[in-house]
Amino acid sequence: MALSSPAKVQLARNAMATRFEIVLYGSNPVSLRAAGEEALDEVERLEAKLSLYRTDSEISHLNARAAYEPVRVSPELFHLLEQARLLSSETAGAFDITVGPLMRAWGFVGGSGSLPEPHALEKAMQCVGMRHLELNPDDYTVRFARPGMMLDLGAIGKGSAIEKAARILREAGVSSALVHGGTSTSFAIGSPPGEDSWKVAVMRPPAAANEADALLAIVPLRDNALSVSAVWGKAFQDSHITYGHVIDPRSGQPANRAILAAVALSSATESDALSTALLTLGPAQEQVIKSLRSDIRTLVIYKSAGANEFCASSHGITLQPDAIISTKPQLRVGESN
Repeated sequence: MALSSPAKVQLARNAMATRFEIVLYGSNPVSLRAAGEEALDEVERLEAKLSLYRTDSEISHLNARAAYEPVRVSPELFHLLEQARLLSSETAGAFDITVGPLMRAWGFVGGSGSLPEPHALEKAMQCVGMRHLELNPDDYTVRFARPGMMLDLGAIGKGSAIEKAARILREAGVSSALVHGGTSTSFAIGSPPGEDSWKVAVMRPPAAANEADALLAIVPLRDNALSVSAVWGKAFQDSHITYGHVIDPRSGQPANRAILAAVALSSATESDALSTALLTLGPAQEQVIKSLRSDIRTLVIYKSAGANEFCASSHGITLQPDAIISTKPQLRVGESN
C-alpha cells in the first residue's frame, strides 16, 4: 500500500508592517493549521508589545516615561533589551536600538524620510548610545540617562517574533516548516519532504536587475535563520542622492558602505540584528561579524566604481554564477568603498 504524501498547510497574516507567512508539512493538516495560527498569534502579541507605532505598546510606554523615572518592564522585554545591548557591544555600536532619535530626525518615524536640519541631527546624536540605557536586572527596570531618548526595536523585533513563532511550532511537534517575515527574515524548521533543506532566495539589488534572472543567491536553511537588510527597503532621494532608512548610529548618517547584507545563523533574533550591523559596517569590516559566531554565514553587496556595477563578498553563501558584475577583492579596513 502506497504511503500518502505529507499534508501541506500555508498561512499568512499581516503584522509588524509586513506579511508573515508560514508553510508547514506533516501528517495532520488540522493540527498543522492550529499550530500555525498559534505561531501567528504570537507574532501579533509581540507586535503589540514591541511596536514603536502603537501608543499602547510596552515599548511606547517605556519611551514616554523612562527619561523621568525607572520603568518596570516585563521580563521578556528586559531580556530582549539585554540581548540588544550585548549585540551592540559585539558590533562596536553598528547595531544600536537607541537609534530612535536619529530615525525621527531623518523623517523615518511615521514618514518616508527627509533631510534633517543640522541642529536636529546634532540634538539627536546626543541621545544615541547604549551607554545612556540603564538596565537594572534586580527589578527589571529601565531608565534613560538623557531626555529625548527613544528605543527602536525595528532591527531586532521581527527576528525575535519569528524565533518565538518557530519555538511554538516545534513545541507543537512540527518538524517541517518555514516561517517568513516579509523579505527580511526567514526561519527553517527541518526540511520539506524529499529535500535536505529549505531554499530561500536572495534577490539582486534593483539597479542591477536588468536581466531576466535577478537572483543573487539561494541559501539552504535547516534549523536556522536568514536575515537580509538593504538600503532600498525605505528610502528617499534628494539632489539625485538616495538616502536609505538604515541609519549608522555612530555617525548619524544613512548607512552607505553596502547596499545589501545577509546573515544566516541559528538565531533569528541575532541574524536580524547582525544583518543590520553588517549593512552598516560594509565589506571592509565583514570580518567583525564573521568572527562573532561559529556557524555564521554572510553576504555583502556593495557598489564598485561604476554607477551600476556591484561587487560581492561572501562567507558560506554561494552566489549564482551570473549574480554579480565584479569580484574584486574585499576592501581593507580604512579604504573607501
